Amino acid sequence: MNSALSAIFSWEFVAAGTRVTTPILLAALGALVADLAGTPNIALEGTMLFSAFVGVVISGFTQNLWLSVIGALLMGVIMSSILAYFSLKLKTDIIMAAIALNIFASGGTIFALYLLTGDKGSSASLKSQVLPNLDIPFIQDIPGIGRILSGHHILTYVAIILVFVIQYMLYKTPLGLRIRSVGESPEAAKSVGISVFKTQFIALIISGLLASLGGIFLSMGYVSWFARDMTAGRGFIALAAQALGGTSAYGVALGSLLFGFSEALSFSLQFLNIPYEITQSMPFLITVGALAFYAWNKLREGKIKFF
Repeated sequence: MNSALSAIFSWEFVAAGTRVTTPILLAALGALVADLAGTPNIALEGTMLFSAFVGVVISGFTQNLWLSVIGALLMGVIMSSILAYFSLKLKTDIIMAAIALNIFASGGTIFALYLLTGDKGSSASLKSQVLPNLDIPFIQDIPGIGRILSGHHILTYVAIILVFVIQYMLYKTPLGLRIRSVGESPEAAKSVGISVFKTQFIALIISGLLASLGGIFLSMGYVSWFARDMTAGRGFIALAAQALGGTSAYGVALGSLLFGFSEALSFSLQFLNIPYEITQSMPFLITVGALAFYAWNKLREGKIKFF
């Protein structure tokens, strides 16, 4: 018991929570941009999964780290472009189109992996490279704080920087103003010369790029291989984090931290001999609880109604 509690209330736990938060935060920022443009991107799960797959495959066959990153990012663009084509061009329901992409990603990645490598379920035969961790000079030598701020994966620092970049882009640049205007009132934006199609398309592309970074982290940072459905619902958890965070990148970051640390807590609680099923379901239970609180709060404010 004492060893488990000491593992939870430790600097290592904080570092682990930060690490687990990274893919959720990256995808949640993508969800924020798409949602503000009026094009909710439910395909984050599939985008992360395909990007994780492409990154590992290119890395395994070429042994070129940066080429694999570029390929994974391009996969994110492709997934978002497909979603944009069906929803914006063909006027299909964006939710249904996104669900179709998620289902396609789940089976398509495994099928493609089998065709390319003969592996079933995971890329065991591919020797994939991984993106590096960064040790910050001087800070890494500070007791306690050094473990929290230094030694993380490079994409963890990218995610932190992107919180400020996305916030600035959305509220301090003409592109951000167009995105928010189109999401608020497409007809009003169109009346002043803003291209609704172009703005929403750009928002979906940005969303796909951010989600693909989360996928890269999972297969080339969190671990060094690809496995079937390795996103494990993180794309949907990112949607919940975005819903909690509202319209601010800072709020989205706080929501992502909540879910990231709840997942890290589920790992630590396994030392208390709590049944595996309970600890593994904890992040999803917290997700449901957080969304229920969010809905109750909106209902209390009169912003949503049951009927």
